[in-house]
Amino acid sequence: MEKYSFQPSNSDRNNNSVPPFPQDQPVSWNESQRDGWSFKEFLSVVRRRAIVIGGVSITMMSTVVITLMLNPKQPDYESNFQLLVEPVNDDTKMVDIVKDPNLSQSSLDYESQIQVLKSPELMAGIVKQLQAFYPDINYDFLINSLSITRLGETKIIQVSYRNHDPNQIKVVLDKIAQEYLDYSREKRQTKLRQGIKFIEKELPSAQSRVDRLQKELQKFRQNNNFADPDSQLELVSKQVSYLTEQRQAIDKKLAETRANFAILNQKDRRLAILNDAPLYQQLLNQAQELDVQIAKESTRLQNDNPTLKTLKEKRQSLSTLLAQESKYVLDTKIAEVANQIQILEVQSRELAKAEQALQFKREQWPILARKYTELQRSLQIATESLNRFLSTRETLQIQISQTELGWQLLKAPTKPEYPVVSSDFRRNLILGLGASILFGISVALLIEKLDNTYHNVDALKEKVKFPLLGNIPFEKQVQNNQESTSVNTLKEKVKMPLLVNNQLEKQVQKNQDCTLAQEISLVTVPNHFSDSIAGSSIIPELDYSNYSAKFLEALRVLYANIQLLNNDREINSIIISSATPGDGKSTIALHLAQIATAMGQRVLLVDANLRQPVIHTLLGLNNVWGLSNLISTNLPVGEVLKQLPSISKLSVITAGPIPPDPTKLLSSEKMQRLMADFQNTFDLVIYDAPHLAGLADATLLAPHTNGILMVVKMDKTDASVLNRTLDNLNNSRLNVLGMVGNGQKGNFNSY
Repeated sequence: MEKYSFQPSNSDRNNNSVPPFPQDQPVSWNESQRDGWSFKEFLSVVRRRAIVIGGVSITMMSTVVITLMLNPKQPDYESNFQLLVEPVNDDTKMVDIVKDPNLSQSSLDYESQIQVLKSPELMAGIVKQLQAFYPDINYDFLINSLSITRLGETKIIQVSYRNHDPNQIKVVLDKIAQEYLDYSREKRQTKLRQGIKFIEKELPSAQSRVDRLQKELQKFRQNNNFADPDSQLELVSKQVSYLTEQRQAIDKKLAETRANFAILNQKDRRLAILNDAPLYQQLLNQAQELDVQIAKESTRLQNDNPTLKTLKEKRQSLSTLLAQESKYVLDTKIAEVANQIQILEVQSRELAKAEQALQFKREQWPILARKYTELQRSLQIATESLNRFLSTRETLQIQISQTELGWQLLKAPTKPEYPVVSSDFRRNLILGLGASILFGISVALLIEKLDNTYHNVDALKEKVKFPLLGNIPFEKQVQNNQESTSVNTLKEKVKMPLLVNNQLEKQVQKNQDCTLAQEISLVTVPNHFSDSIAGSSIIPELDYSNYSAKFLEALRVLYANIQLLNNDREINSIIISSATPGDGKSTIALHLAQIATAMGQRVLLVDANLRQPVIHTLLGLNNVWGLSNLISTNLPVGEVLKQLPSISKLSVITAGPIPPDPTKLLSSEKMQRLMADFQNTFDLVIYDAPHLAGLADATLLAPHTNGILMVVKMDKTDASVLNRTLDNLNNSRLNVLGMVGNGQKGNFNSY
């Protein structure tokens, strides 16, 4: 027997707790539900609910068969006669050549004609005559047994009547055939003549309306010069565009002229104008010459010299002339520019008036064009109405010529000798079968709609956005083990004593006063345990020979996926739980521990379910000493540790006696120290915790492990409970490693 020594670290001694592992960021796992099902999902529902569909369908079909057999019908007889209601092709061509040589379609509306033949007005006389022989016959009874159809695309109408009395069939068909022939010769022709009379009455009014509209259109064209509205509107638009361009050019030139006028008072601009004046330049040159002479003479003569005085007087006179000439030139230029501005303003106003007049004319043009179009449309409608009246009159005249001969009886009514092979029973059976299947499918869909569980891992992956680490198929051997486990658990509940509440509290208080190192630091697992005191220290080896290869391979894939979750740190401590009880978490925990051990890991399986422990029952162990004893007493760990003889690396700690307050034990510092030392001693520690819905046990242990592995049982776990549980874990910021689908039936596909 291998010995284990539990040595707590210094940090564990100081803090008396295990630092929580880094928690992943919470993930949003709820996804909006889709409305309806796809075809693939529908087939999946039908396959899954096949028993319900079959049971409902068989029950309903049995009722239909019993009803049909208890209410047999009398044999029915049927007979018919046929009427030629239009002339054959040769006669039709002879008549239609007068109107249209290309006319080949039938002139009779067969659907309307059949409805007329079935109408109460036409059938009233027939019913009255038949009531003399058969008083029970009325219109509804007759019309329900009567069938009037057109034979394909021919000009033949077939009238059939079905009843259980052959004599009545012969009498009824004779009366109907005679009435239809009379109708074709009299009433039908009379209605056609009434149509022609109505058309003749309406023709003058239609003709006068066409004439009146033609005159109005002609007058409108003359008054508004409407030869071609579109071309005239285009011409006016071009004229408006031309005038606009001219006005814009003049406005541009006017703006330039006004700018020139505004700068005439500037000194530079005046000098430029005077430089272009020849007379002013001539006087300026003379003044400059006199200035030169005066300057020369001033150097040699006195100021009162007559010659110098004469030159200065000439210069003074010349300056006066220069000022006058300058004023004249500038005034002339200003007057010229002002005159040009006036001319351009007048031109701009005139063009604007002409443009405005044309613009008004163009704006009024759509109104005139609309009136013109309305007159044309009214004339077209009146002309078409007149043409229809004329065409209908010709058509009715041709139909009258055709109906002069009346309908012909091609096949006379006969008395049926043999009953019709009744297809009602067969048809009712087929309809009943179809209705039964549809009803069964409807019931299955209703059950599926009310079912709030997951039926396959695809739905689980789609609606719960956490990694799917495993997909464990349904295994018959596991189900058999669970059934035997439930019986053994019930027996143990009767036999197993509960710890006294006050005694448990005293032991917990006592344990809090001592360190874990004093209790278990030097404890080893001896080879001579007494089964009556410590329970069996040997775990029976699980026999996997009866398990399917898919089940075992799915467990190996689950283990591999767990190890690949974190690249930085190896997963060495997990909690296996579920949202609701009975999801198979304990079975998954046990088999996962076995698989991990087979992979070379030193594994410790701890049954942390102190409410309804299962692990000891699955392994066939007693549960006298376990986890609850370790927490509440000073019992060494080796006393409760059990091992598999053939696989020495697998150890198990059962739950022990059920305490009155499991939450208090699991939240104690003693439990945290135990968990820390378990993780330091073993490669992988697996805790089988109670379900999460309504219980806090797993959430108390989760912060001191790598995370929680959620087990979801197919066709059992309630989706709403699972979502609420995941919401609570998210709010508590607890790490959920992933999901494990358990117990999928049917076709098992790897994920």
